[in-house]
Amino acid sequence: MNARRLKVFAGLCAVSAAVAAWGHFQVLIPASEFADEDNREVSLDILFTHPMSGGPVMEMGTPTEFGVLVGGKKVNLMDALKKRKVEGKTAYSATYKVKRPGDHVFYIAPAPYWEPAERKMIIHYTKVVVDAFGGGEGWDAMVGFPVEIKPLVRPYGLWAGNVFRGIVTCNGKPVPFAEIEVEYLNSGKIIDVPNDAFDTQVIKADANGVFCYAMPRSGWWGFAALMDGDKMKNPKGEMVDTELGALMWVRCRDM
Repeated sequence: MNARRLKVFAGLCAVSAAVAAWGHFQVLIPASEFADEDNREVSLDILFTHPMSGGPVMEMGTPTEFGVLVGGKKVNLMDALKKRKVEGKTAYSATYKVKRPGDHVFYIAPAPYWEPAERKMIIHYTKVVVDAFGGGEGWDAMVGFPVEIKPLVRPYGLWAGNVFRGIVTCNGKPVPFAEIEVEYLNSGKIIDVPNDAFDTQVIKADANGVFCYAMPRSGWWGFAALMDGDKMKNPKGEMVDTELGALMWVRCRDM
């Protein structure tokens, strides 16, 4: 399935009213948000999971798109994807050697995932920014996904407690009052939470599609704006609802 066909799923973008299954996040995490002369190679972990609770990991099909946007040009990195197993499920990894200064927007359009508990297909269009050689330009470049977050804050060089802001878009236009789920990539750092509601923070954009969130702890934070897409067929050939996610990962560090 190519990028043009994927765009048809966004024909009915609307703020999703279903909030029963919080926590599905497409993970696209580089080893570092910076690349320099001493470390030109960007290594990325790619899996579909519940980041705050540390799992379970869900099976990934072959992504429909994977690449990097740099200097206004897209580079197809599908051949760089390497399959791996995490908890017995298919996940991926990839490496990319940066060749020029500037912000590198890595992106992935995963294969649609069938969630039988919700009777819906899930597609989370995901991106993360790596700054190369302190170039500092291109961090707000848009990939052109059907649903996507446009950052209003440079998504690197952030301290814990800093605010991240962005605009939720569908087909390039802001989505008023979009709902955004926010999760921390836990990696075992947080063992107990007072209530399950703390696993996934839920915020809403304003009338202009702009959202704001202060990250209270160092690490990677995922922002997933969820919308309803056009119905599509599940693995049994049934027409079912589709959840589209505009997802972006941001890292902050302790001062």
